[in-house]
Amino acid sequence: MKKILVLIILFLIPISVSAEDTAKSSIVMDLDSGRVLYENNADEEKLIASITKIMTCIIAIEEGDLDKEVEASDEILKMYGTSIYLEVGEKMKLRDLLYGLMLRSGNDASVVIAKEIAGTEEKFVELMNEKAKEIGMTNTTFSNPHGLDEETKNYSTARDMAKLSRYAYKNKTYRKIIGTEEYRVKTDNKSYLWYNRMKLLGDYKYCTGGKNGYTPSAGKTLVTTHEKGNLKITVVSLYDNDEYNNHENLAEYAFDNYYNYNILDKNDFDLIIDDNKYYIKNSFSYPLTDKEKDNIKVLASIDDSLTKGKVGNIKISLNNKVLKKVPLYLKEEKKKENFFTKLFS
Repeated sequence: MKKILVLIILFLIPISVSAEDTAKSSIVMDLDSGRVLYENNADEEKLIASITKIMTCIIAIEEGDLDKEVEASDEILKMYGTSIYLEVGEKMKLRDLLYGLMLRSGNDASVVIAKEIAGTEEKFVELMNEKAKEIGMTNTTFSNPHGLDEETKNYSTARDMAKLSRYAYKNKTYRKIIGTEEYRVKTDNKSYLWYNRMKLLGDYKYCTGGKNGYTPSAGKTLVTTHEKGNLKITVVSLYDNDEYNNHENLAEYAFDNYYNYNILDKNDFDLIIDDNKYYIKNSFSYPLTDKEKDNIKVLASIDDSLTKGKVGNIKISLNNKVLKKVPLYLKEEKKKENFFTKLFS
């Protein structure tokens, strides 16, 4: 026999405005839930230029020894465009190379990193495409670790790049790198002082980091992350002639339209039915507009034939579409035993 309980949730009211967009393809995605808050031609495949390096960076963080000194070799001689100006034979820690990759968009750093992680650039590209498939980037093809597109080309979509940004943002080291405005490095060859080329960091108070890109074929591309209150978002735009203003406007649109409501809190959850106490192991929050908040329904479904462990689910729905099912558990009360009970047992 199952029992159904309807839980009524009350919310605060955010303010709404409208979005403006100058990109040919763009998206705003909530970093916590993955909900898309805004999109414009988000599944149109385009060249992505140096925002490619987000994938290069996260693979290196996950697969490499960040404190290992890496030697630059002849692979840097074929690189052009933005560079950190490594010299053949120069040694630099992998961690420092990643700062050069993301802050200065070093194409030379990208091929040194690729060789260190996978042995060859070609094998590193295989890792890039495997990772893309793993995190659900269904319309993405990587051909190089830097984004230059005269010889080989990297294609993706705004939606796929938002998925990548969301995945990478979960990594603490990645967040630290993209959120750095200034970085100093010293090798046996020379000293470096790098300033972040992604201008929105420091100019827009809610921006927490990102990566910009440009080639004549791809146009200007940009991936950024932002945080205001309890709402964290990523914004992606492809082929955007006013990318920094556009990202600020799209971020403001999200912050003005959406509030991240804490629908279930595992630390403040109290459900008692027929003297049975129930609990959840995971909290659940979700960004909602003012109009949507009144259409959220929370139902607890309990199988009362079960006496321990998971005994049901809490289903959260918006406009009759299921957003999440959170497992529900029965709290087992421990009986206190006195001295004589313990003795005779």
